[in-house]
Amino acid sequence: MDFPVSRGRAAWWVVAAGVAAVVSWVLFEYVGTVVLGLFLYYVTRPAYRRLNKFRWLRPSIAATTALLLLAVPIVLLVAYTFAIAGQELGRLQRTVDLGPVADRIDPYLDISAVVQDPEMLLQNPDLVSAGQVVAQGTLDYVPLVGTFLVNLFLSLALAFYLLRDGPRLSQWFRDTFGNGQSVLARYTRAVDEDLGSVFFGNILNALLIVVVAVVVYTVLNLFAPNEGIPYPALIGVLAGAASLVPVVGMKLVYVPVALGLFGRAVLRGDPLWFPIAFTVATIVLIDFIPDLLLRPYVSGRNLHVGLVMIAYIIGPLLFGWYGLFLGPLLLVLIFHFAKIVVPELVDRPRTRPVGVPPEPPAKEGGDDPNDADSTDADAA
Repeated sequence: MDFPVSRGRAAWWVVAAGVAAVVSWVLFEYVGTVVLGLFLYYVTRPAYRRLNKFRWLRPSIAATTALLLLAVPIVLLVAYTFAIAGQELGRLQRTVDLGPVADRIDPYLDISAVVQDPEMLLQNPDLVSAGQVVAQGTLDYVPLVGTFLVNLFLSLALAFYLLRDGPRLSQWFRDTFGNGQSVLARYTRAVDEDLGSVFFGNILNALLIVVVAVVVYTVLNLFAPNEGIPYPALIGVLAGAASLVPVVGMKLVYVPVALGLFGRAVLRGDPLWFPIAFTVATIVLIDFIPDLLLRPYVSGRNLHVGLVMIAYIIGPLLFGWYGLFLGPLLLVLIFHFAKIVVPELVDRPRTRPVGVPPEPPAKEGGDDPNDADSTDADAA
């Protein structure tokens, strides 16, 4: 036995274990930033691939353009929307006992105070005054805003390098750890396909519904005859979350709200045009149009809809805000590991290539003349 070589390899394995431990610790500390970067990568990848078809456009410029046009506006709009919903949830908490949900939302209520109510901004026609209000709210929470911007920058940087150098990184990973087998290639390809479907199709659809619903409901409340829609931002967030539920979707939210608005209008003698406007705007602008635009990206997924829904629910409950991205990510990794890798680990014999239908069973008694000819030929 060549002891120097063995000791050298053992030493390198110790170094590799140390490096893996450090990388795992960094990923654990910044898991929210990493999963947000993965989400932004999958959201902007279709646009990046379209831009990258122009030969005169460098990959770095194409990646930067895709992130600036899609990722940055989406993050800022969604963050502002959820902050407004957090304010309304805090007001609701003062009048309604939310039970264990209150413990989960308390850490985010102070953060939501950074932004201003959109109704106040829309009612203020002076853009300079509105800008001063927003700037003052930002200055009052400089540490929180700074932390948010730093994590957003890191997520955008991760998405940028995945867009530009992702194919080379993927090829290196398969060449290094694939060992000439197709199992790793099939596993990574299946994971990549379903992550694209889950992130770009399901979650992006839900986030867009949240933003559109909050804008529509806030504008409707400006013209409401009396009280208007109760907690419009919170109802918009709930509608986006309900869109992840199979079959019924956001009807779980807007149908009871519409019935409540109609009932209130009838009992108080208010005009019926407002609940009608709420119902029509919700069906057309919030339910139908986003579903029509993103349906191709949702319908092509391979995961069971029940498992996906459970991942959306359990993820935020276990991990917080980033569980919305981490839950589906873990589901995709585990699902395809059980589907592709586990059969190889248990060494199940395979008598035919994948995708080839099985041959019909041979007839007993040698009735097939072809079988007899082949037997005679083998005997000869």
